[in-house]
Amino acid sequence: MSRTILTVDDSRTMRDMLRLALSDASFTVIQAVDGAHGLEVLEGAEPDVIITDINMPNLDGFGFIERVRRSARHASVPILVLTTESDQDKKTRAREAGATGWIVKPFDPVKLVDAVRRVAA
Repeated sequence: MSRTILTVDDSRTMRDMLRLALSDASFTVIQAVDGAHGLEVLEGAEPDVIITDINMPNLDGFGFIERVRRSARHASVPILVLTTESDQDKKTRAREAGATGWIVKPFDPVKLVDAVRRVAA
């Protein structure tokens, strides 16, 4: 059975790169352009893993993660943060919001797929 991954990133290029890497690994990919759109997508989706950026318009990654964790339906879905940020305070804030893991951009497609498989298991 194919696992479904929700990617949330305001960069079209990054969404395309994620879709390619994850689709090539036989994942089903659904996408959102920011945190607010991600919440809308979640109303009709049951992803196995969520990958989100931090710096986005409308609703940033921290707010998105917090809102997902408050939802009984999606509270246990693993959330990987994929961002250019490497600041320890931001990593701590993301973890406190409920993030499962942190990956720094640019990402290695093989390592990304491995991380998704690990948290989806």
